[in-house]
Amino acid sequence: MHKENKIVTRLKNIEREVINACKNSNRNKTTVKLIAVSKTISSDYICEAAKYGQVCFGENKVQEAAKKWPQIKSLYPKTRLHMIGPLQSNKVKDAIRIFDVIETVDREKVAIELEKNSKKYQLFPELYVQINLGEEKQKSGCFPINAKSFINECINIGLNVTGVMGIPPINTEPSPYFALLSKIAHESNLKNISMGMSSDFEKAIYLGSTEVRIGTKIFGERTIKKYDKNS
Repeated sequence: MHKENKIVTRLKNIEREVINACKNSNRNKTTVKLIAVSKTISSDYICEAAKYGQVCFGENKVQEAAKKWPQIKSLYPKTRLHMIGPLQSNKVKDAIRIFDVIETVDREKVAIELEKNSKKYQLFPELYVQINLGEEKQKSGCFPINAKSFINECINIGLNVTGVMGIPPINTEPSPYFALLSKIAHESNLKNISMGMSSDFEKAIYLGSTEVRIGTKIFGERTIKKYDKNS
């Protein structure tokens, strides 16, 4: 079987797993989006997924996305690209042009730069605030204790914050962290909760996730830095 066919088969499998997780959680399947994490994946394989009907994709780096996605979007204009990697303030302008959703707004400097450019583009991405759920030094995101005040600051300066994103510490039970992220979202009246990856998305769905970020189960194993696991 060709790799392209494997990708479609894996997509079908993961779609069934997401539907089953929704059933087990008494949720409508339409309330959970599947984000296919395509970082380090070649355009040919991404296009195979898009041709099958996958709409939402996730990339970690602005430069990589800038190389791959203009052509992919020209072929598949209905696709929506989510930024799920750390955003540097000097890359904000490029990110605005490339991404439909930026899930990693995590500090004042980035928020201010986004606001500065918010009126310069006809299309401006949706924004999520990234929460460092485990308060880990090596990870991006604002700490939970500061989350609600930072979300309010972003909204007060005019940013279109519609959700939160978070990644539990590795090798730990993720459920308490998922519950915490859901709590922050609900208390801040945000509708989008981006949590859950290939290894734990069923628990995330049970605890309120509205989008799960799946890479390995769709595109296979890849070489990732230890603390860069957004899928």
